[in-house]
Amino acid sequence: MDLGLGDAAAVVVGGSRGMGLASARCLAEEGARVAVVGRSEADVAAAVGELAGRGSPDAVGLVADVRDAACVTSAFAELGRRWNGELNVLVNAVGPDVRGTFDVLTDEQWHDAVDDGVLSMVRCVRASLPMLRRAEWGRIVNFSAQSTQRQSASLAAYTAAKAMVTSASKNLSLLLARDEILVNVVSPGTVVTPALVGWAASVGVESDDPYRLMGLIDTEYGHAAQLPRAGMPDEIGAVVAFLASRRNSYMTGANVNVDGGSDFT
Repeated sequence: MDLGLGDAAAVVVGGSRGMGLASARCLAEEGARVAVVGRSEADVAAAVGELAGRGSPDAVGLVADVRDAACVTSAFAELGRRWNGELNVLVNAVGPDVRGTFDVLTDEQWHDAVDDGVLSMVRCVRASLPMLRRAEWGRIVNFSAQSTQRQSASLAAYTAAKAMVTSASKNLSLLLARDEILVNVVSPGTVVTPALVGWAASVGVESDDPYRLMGLIDTEYGHAAQLPRAGMPDEIGAVVAFLASRRNSYMTGANVNVDGGSDFT
């Protein structure tokens, strides 16, 4: 199936690792020109090198702290200069790294969760909208999380931030419908990412096996998926690529679960 992404201009914020990098890979393999935004210069450079071999030979890497509004504005201005103001696709894959139950989280941790998980997306949308509106067609894909639908006590701030992303994206889809810019959310379940593998190691399980990791999620949280394994990043990336494509021509304001059958809500 041709997704209509050939020569599209796409930027993935948080695209240097995990599901963001997988999304960037899938977009590159479909022929898009891809830029990745990340905080780590080394990770961004590695991602650009990989994308160059995956179908985006002129991949762009931008090192930026999306918690800093001026830094975001500068990064997107640079992208506009490189691409002559062209942008078709914005993917926001940044998420907060805040764990703790409601009764122990500090004000600072709540602020961090919202800053990393919500305001980062707001800043990037705001910076990219002039380019998206000038383009012949545009798509925005924001990452939420399946945990907004199946709560875990130790993810109170993380889940609240992701729920805000879902709600804000629905509102944004309403605003941009008149411009025919489609806005959708993808909500991954348990996926084998560096963050998940690192968490597993912190509780004594040194493994990146998707079956073992899903078993650990079941033991620790009681939230096993219907499928007996965790997902892989490229399985999320494939859904993102469709939502970001011209082939998706009539879906907007949707929240798409990619979770191994954890829930149907």
